[in-house]
Amino acid sequence: MKRAVLAFVVVAAPILTAGQAGNDRLDEREIRRLNVQEVDALLGNDVATLKRLWSDDLVVTNPFNRFIDKRQVVGMTESGTLAFTAYQRQIEYVRLYGDTAIVAGAETVVWAGKLPLTGQTSQLRFTGVWMKQGGRWQEVARHASIVPQS
Repeated sequence: MKRAVLAFVVVAAPILTAGQAGNDRLDEREIRRLNVQEVDALLGNDVATLKRLWSDDLVVTNPFNRFIDKRQVVGMTESGTLAFTAYQRQIEYVRLYGDTAIVAGAETVVWAGKLPLTGQTSQLRFTGVWMKQGGRWQEVARHASIVPQS
């Protein structure tokens, strides 16, 4: 009996591990795809897509050192306060922890809208936290900082 259990573990463990690795690769691809959608929606002022991508629990520490929630970010986008004429995101790190993903990297944005930096280009560092909720990935937290010019 012990040999049968041991044989099962020896045979099944690599298969189960490979299955999880495959799922992680699929989830990472999905997270990367959703990040592209988020950038496109921010550039296009596509509030409907942003609302779908962002969890109702979304919290953001924005580059202006303000802590805001989904309602506030959506409001700023709808009013034209938060807008961009260019937005590039380079993902440098994706790590999955079950139904949670951490995404980090760099962004180059050209501000538009009604912000004090309108017309200026900023380099940002960002970290986003995504969770699988109700069978789909949504962003639940984001932090972005402006990288000071040297």
